[in-house]
Amino acid sequence: MRVCALLWLTIFAFGAFAPSRSAVAASPPVHEYRLDNGMRIFVREDHRAPVVVSMVWYVAGSVDELNGTTGVAHVLEHMMFKGTEKIPNGEFSRRIARAGGRDNAFTSRDYTAYFQTLHRDHLPLALQMEADRMTNLILSKDEFEKELRVVMEERRWRTDDRPHSLMYEGLMATALLSHPYRQPVIGWMNDLKNMEVKDAREWYRHWYTPNNAILVVVGDVRGEEVHDLARKYFGSIEARELPERDNFVEPEQRGPRRITIKAPSELPSLLMAYRVPKLEDPKTQWEPFALDVLEGVLDGHEGARLQATLVRGSQLAAAAGAGYQGIGRGPGMFLLSGTPSEGKTVEELEQALKAEVRRIATEGVREDELARVKAQVVAAQVYARDSMSAQARQIGALEAIGLSHRLIDLQVERLRAVTAEQVQEVAQRYFNDDDALTVAVLRPQPLSGERPARPPAGLRH
Repeated sequence: MRVCALLWLTIFAFGAFAPSRSAVAASPPVHEYRLDNGMRIFVREDHRAPVVVSMVWYVAGSVDELNGTTGVAHVLEHMMFKGTEKIPNGEFSRRIARAGGRDNAFTSRDYTAYFQTLHRDHLPLALQMEADRMTNLILSKDEFEKELRVVMEERRWRTDDRPHSLMYEGLMATALLSHPYRQPVIGWMNDLKNMEVKDAREWYRHWYTPNNAILVVVGDVRGEEVHDLARKYFGSIEARELPERDNFVEPEQRGPRRITIKAPSELPSLLMAYRVPKLEDPKTQWEPFALDVLEGVLDGHEGARLQATLVRGSQLAAAAGAGYQGIGRGPGMFLLSGTPSEGKTVEELEQALKAEVRRIATEGVREDELARVKAQVVAAQVYARDSMSAQARQIGALEAIGLSHRLIDLQVERLRAVTAEQVQEVAQRYFNDDDALTVAVLRPQPLSGERPARPPAGLRH
């Protein structure tokens, strides 16, 4: 069971496939442009099929929200499909579908992105409509209130009715006292209930401007062709001054923190978070790469330590996992998680998870473990290039959080350079002190007998 959901997840998403070193050539070049209004453009040519993936990223996510209006980034994402004077409500997706394409959007803690996959001949259609809704979106009170009800149902479905989601939400809100990463992307329910259309209008006015946007296109196109189209459709949109972004400094943690979540569930669960460094300078830092390898040693495949020792070996756990969240605008976290087997307790599992990391801190890791993790890194990069969408997401996500898309190639080099001694050192440095630890425990409550909630009607995003 893995708990990491960020970019590194793709790195370890594959099995024991180990391509040769020569199979991992550098990624194809990315053409970079910037319009006069500040909009950045990244184009990677991929001519294997007459298809393009087009993405517009706004560097505005839940990390930019204020108390009282949490969730507004995600609500506005929904509203972006409600139309303009030129493109009526719902017509954006219908036109993409009529062109044989598909579209959608997503919001994260760090950014919000809108994407289309379609035939190369229809790229102008996508860019024209994206430019139109960047500046001409209609935010009516009636449509806002209607969509807000959909989002509240989505929250009930995705979080309130899911014990593990509640546990993760509680863990982050406990581990962080000040940084807005403590807020859920979908927003607190009370904030959603009190949100008004003026909040969405303000968010749109603050952040949806070309100097806060990134266009990424991957596919059967030429760089200059996309640059010309971007100038044509986005070039006339004026830049606006962006709000100053707060530089949140999380206070020092002065002792372990614990939270208990009670929710209907068949089994108890455990989620542990350690404060660790995040990736800020990939050319000089080595610890984030060592933490990534530590995650791969603990989890991610059948031979990983947590599976081998706690699930199949001692059978203390029905499931166990690890995840490093080290890429983002907020602080880094290393997560350990698990579900105890029948007859075992979360307290026993917590000690067992700590013992596995402690064993690495004292005994180190084997060379064959390192080799397997590194082979998985290389394999994941090879497979990621099969997907235009994955390539576009890698480029957009890295640029949106202030790292360069060139990290995609550099990360393979840096992860390959990680030594067994470095993995042992991060295990010693960041996991011995419980003062940096936050623990969330799920205490099962009787099941209601009701059928699991279904996705709310009208939910697409």
